[in-house]
Amino acid sequence: MAKFKIGITTGDINGIGPEVILKTFMDERMLQLCTPVIYGSSKVMAYHKNILENGQDVRFQGHQNADRIPEGRINVINCWQDGVNITIGNPTKESGQFALNALEQAVKDLKNKKIDALVTAPINKKAMNLADFPFPGHTEFLTQQSHGKRSLMMMVNDDLRIGLVTNHLPLRDVADAVTKEKVQKKLHLFHESLVKDFGIEKPVIAVLGLNPHAGDDGVLGEEDDKIIRPVVIEAKKKGVLAIGPFPADGFFGSGEYKKYDGILAMYHDQGLVAFKSLSFGEGVNFTAGLDFIRTSPDHGTAYKIAGKNLADESSFRAAIYAAKDLWECRKDYYEDRQNTVEKTFVEEEIQPEDS
Repeated sequence: MAKFKIGITTGDINGIGPEVILKTFMDERMLQLCTPVIYGSSKVMAYHKNILENGQDVRFQGHQNADRIPEGRINVINCWQDGVNITIGNPTKESGQFALNALEQAVKDLKNKKIDALVTAPINKKAMNLADFPFPGHTEFLTQQSHGKRSLMMMVNDDLRIGLVTNHLPLRDVADAVTKEKVQKKLHLFHESLVKDFGIEKPVIAVLGLNPHAGDDGVLGEEDDKIIRPVVIEAKKKGVLAIGPFPADGFFGSGEYKKYDGILAMYHDQGLVAFKSLSFGEGVNFTAGLDFIRTSPDHGTAYKIAGKNLADESSFRAAIYAAKDLWECRKDYYEDRQNTVEKTFVEEEIQPEDS
């Protein structure tokens, strides 16, 4: 049986992406778990390899495409042939363009099933903007590339799973973006992913309020009572076990979050401040709702420590483990559904005719 092929984008070449990738696969046991297919440049990987202590022990094989990828080796797909100007710790148009080239090639191969899943190393928004990347981040780009055109940003660490109604928005725009329709869509997508990607048959989801104290009965804002609470009530009628809205501070502070399979936060920092406080360095960003599996580490490009051999690869390694687990769980889910359909069809076929 072919080994799980994990596509990996190098992200911003001036950040810590290449470093955490290399450190992850310095442990040869990772090659027993998967076959890595790194989208970037052999020259860039060699540059970063020379920075690492014992980096010379990491060996990889360059390819022009992913058509024939050998197992048991670290493989690098060369997504550009030009010379590379690496300026460690700085966002540049060049670093943004190289990150985009790698991402586009990886997604193309993912759609063509040359790789099984995707892990993306961090990109920098300024660098991507300089390269005319018209999206706020990976999530929005990958959503556009997915057939369903829908997604949910989810942060995952063991049994802690936090989904976001809104992603990368200025705080002043959040309240207007939290509409009944959007909360409804994200809640149902969250439920679907917990069943399909995590194997939880009847997930229980906590929904956080938008305002302090979940609005305090309208004193601190009406969104919780007029938008969020009605969505929760309607979801229950449709079989989604949702509860809330909860005041976010007390919910996390009291440990209430441990009782739920998933937590739906209204905006980025509401969910991620709590998540990173509880699991920084070990958490994973998972984009639910796509046609394919995509994960990433829970950190950014970390320019301040780039090129200093200080980056911790724990979250990146966790992203690879998570991608494999999610891929296998989704595969089992669809196989079970197919088997159920086939069994039902056979049983109906052999039913005796009415006499």
